[in-house]
Amino acid sequence: MARSYPHSNSNGPLPPYTLTALNRWSVADKDQLPAIHTIKALHVYDFDNTLFNSPLPNPKLWNGPTIGFLQSQDTFATGGWWHDSRILAATGEGIEKEEPRAWEGWWNEKIVELIQLSMQQKDAVAILLTGRSENGFAELVKKMVKAKGLDFDIISLKPAAGPNNQRFSSTMNFKQVFLESLMETYKGAEEIRVYEDRLKHTKGFRDFFMDYNKRQNGIGGTPTRGPITAEVVQVADGATQLDPIQETAEVQRIINDHNLAITNGKRGQRLQIKKTVFYTGYLISNTDTQKLLTLAQLPPTMPDTEMKFLANNVLITPRPCQASILEKVGGMGNKTTWEVTGTAVYENKIWAACVRPVPETKKYYTENPVPIVVLALRKGARPIDAGKIQNWQPVPPEKQYVFESIVGEKVLLRIEEEDHGENEYESLFPTKTHKRKHAPDDDTASRRESGQFANGNSTPSSGRGYHQNHSGGVRGGRGNNNFRGNGQRGGRGGRGNGGRGRGRGGGGGGFNYRSLDDVGEKPNTTPPSYNAAVSYEEFPPLQKQYQTPQQLVQQQFQQYQQYQQQMQSKNGSGSGNNGGGTGELQYF
Repeated sequence: MARSYPHSNSNGPLPPYTLTALNRWSVADKDQLPAIHTIKALHVYDFDNTLFNSPLPNPKLWNGPTIGFLQSQDTFATGGWWHDSRILAATGEGIEKEEPRAWEGWWNEKIVELIQLSMQQKDAVAILLTGRSENGFAELVKKMVKAKGLDFDIISLKPAAGPNNQRFSSTMNFKQVFLESLMETYKGAEEIRVYEDRLKHTKGFRDFFMDYNKRQNGIGGTPTRGPITAEVVQVADGATQLDPIQETAEVQRIINDHNLAITNGKRGQRLQIKKTVFYTGYLISNTDTQKLLTLAQLPPTMPDTEMKFLANNVLITPRPCQASILEKVGGMGNKTTWEVTGTAVYENKIWAACVRPVPETKKYYTENPVPIVVLALRKGARPIDAGKIQNWQPVPPEKQYVFESIVGEKVLLRIEEEDHGENEYESLFPTKTHKRKHAPDDDTASRRESGQFANGNSTPSSGRGYHQNHSGGVRGGRGNNNFRGNGQRGGRGGRGNGGRGRGRGGGGGGFNYRSLDDVGEKPNTTPPSYNAAVSYEEFPPLQKQYQTPQQLVQQQFQQYQQYQQQMQSKNGSGSGNNGGGTGELQYF
């Protein structure tokens, strides 16, 4: 299939190739470029995740569709992730703190060393070439490279139109037009080297140079300067993430700007951030998770690929927590200390630890028979089955770990259109066709209170057990003890709890890192409330295989549909859909 490269596109007649014309591509404020006859080598460096470890949307914070949504240029009226300089400026602790320390730790230092060598090489031109927009990012990028002490001859960002009024269909098109101008200007250059992190771009550049050199050899075109030795160097990416709180705040600002534009008459739909809650629990810190995982005595021959490593919560309820239950556990953010009392293995598939509060008289709530920390699961095992464990082996004194937890939710955030017809509870559901028609009613909550918690030892009439400690650990019947959502990952990437997680990636729904090439209402001015009680799916690095939150949610929806069908068959046609149903949507 024929390729379309700059010499044959619709950018108009070929411009004159002079140093003055070439310098119009640059924002580096150089009065004069190196003389043409002195240059033998052209060194071109990409910016994002080649030179600088630019932040990507955090797959532990957003669901899969939102990862793609954020990186698309057309979904926000004011531009997306790669088109809003506030995202890049928020890297690390923000530009005010990072500029004085030159964004230390955020650079690919091997590329920095190569640029420094290019700067010292008298017969080389050092070029920074990025698809970020000239209007939005020129000043910020110049500040960043200046703080790092990098002196490029040319810094070229994608302009709205080229020096000769060229229009660009994509970032790759822009870069190829620039590279042809560069090679045609420096006709004496014998080699050109391009450093690029993306495989797609690497291939695009190699194809472009192959086509260019064919023309210089008289194949398919008229030679203009002779062939040039071209090398495209594939650079291992170093993508990072922002601090989750900062990232959410910046995205909220983008949404606010978008909604304001819609209010002022721009076409589109108003947007808002919503959350999907996978479970409510006593959340365990990453440090304590690592300690608890040592209690899982896995067979030495068990490969990591067969396992999910959890140890990140004591379950309260596998859904958003009702106010009555929150009151019992002291509210979001309330802290509880636990002590490990035993461990068990269920059918060589589930490794778990049972715990008790410290002091033992402290009240707690869990929907498992006893407070349990699921440590690890074998592939295919169900966390629900941890409730079937009856025989717990005492742990020696040195392994009676004491750890602190905080009441919170495991959530992923998502961006959706505003829906004036949904209430707060319904907004927790990511797919409208599966939203509940009503939130949990007060009658259901009161029945639970009186039927199961009035004296601490009533037998549940529904067969579903909810267990609460009342000064001595009296508990009710077991029931179903459904136990879902324990730590399934939101996606790959992430080194720790801060904003510096490494990794590539779009996790969740399969949305991976996208470059600029891949993106061709009532006022919502109040930032959402995020606090320490909310966990943004941070996981221990041992966890390698996982079910994505999207798969988990789909599974939950299917179970709810089955439940509805069962209720309809029990109650007769039509009676299962009225507002008086007492069934719970499990796992939310």
